[in-house]
Formats: sequence, structure tokens, C-alpha cells
Amino acid sequence: MNPALLAGLRVVELSAYVATPLCGLTLAQLGADVVRVEPLGGAADRTRWPLADSGTSLYWSGLNKGKRAVAVDLESEADRRRVADLIVDGGPCVVVTNTERHADLGYAALSERRPDLIHVLLTGRADGGAAVDYTVQAATGFPLLTGTGPEPVNHVVPA
Repeated sequence: MNPALLAGLRVVELSAYVATPLCGLTLAQLGADVVRVEPLGGAADRTRWPLADSGTSLYWSGLNKGKRAVAVDLESEADRRRVADLIVDGGPCVVVTNTERHADLGYAALSERRPDLIHVLLTGRADGGAAVDYTVQAATGFPLLTGTGPEPVNHVVPA
């Protein structure tokens, strides 16, 4: 496989947890310039168990190799405008996200400014509902594979 297959493509990742960061990681490994947008102080998955000695999540570290990052306050309209500008200005861009929380960063608003935008929304369930690894594991019974101790334990393999 040619690691520079996606050279020249910018990907803006608005996400947390596993599925969407894994998508961004895969695109980065194929040569895309991936910019992870995360909240000030870091996303919740930055300290998700298991942790390295540094206190940083092994998941987070593994899923964000080869990416650049920008920290913004997504509750700030000015910061969301900066993220929108990052998406619509310049060369080809793909947005990968697992949230529709901010309409001004959704497909409808961004494609008005950039009609050729590719906007990928990864949802947790077929009905479009949100789900993260912990809830998916609980729903599938996967934690029971770790044993039948006093209570199931989240497995280290993302479901």
C-alpha cells in the first residue's frame, strides 16, 4: 500500500473515543493531513483507561499518531467559526465526526461555504443513536469474557 495515497488531503476530525479517531488514524496512515479538534484541556478520551505511566490513555496515544491537533472551546461561537474556516479554506477537505452537537459545524452549514465538502458522520448505532465503546460492550455482553468476578470488567479490546 502506498502510504502517500491521500497526500494533499486535509481531514478535520471532530470526535472522541474509538471509531472516529480510528477513522482519522487510518486516513493519516494513508498520507492525509489529519487535524484533530479537541476541547481545551483535552478530550475525555485523553485519560481513558488503561493509562501509560505519563497518565495519558494508551487508547488516545495509539489512535492519534501522525495527527496534528488544535484545542478550542467548542462552546465559543468564535472558536467554532475558526474550526469552520479551517474546514472550508484551502485545498480538499474531509470532515469526520461522531457528533451533531453544533449545527454550524454540520454538513448543511459547512457545505454552503464549500459545496465539494465530504462530511462523514459516524454514529454508534444503526438507528443513528450515540454509543461509545463502554455502552457497546455492555449491550453486547463482551465484558463477561473477562470472567465472572463480582461484576463484569470493561475489556481492553475496543468493541
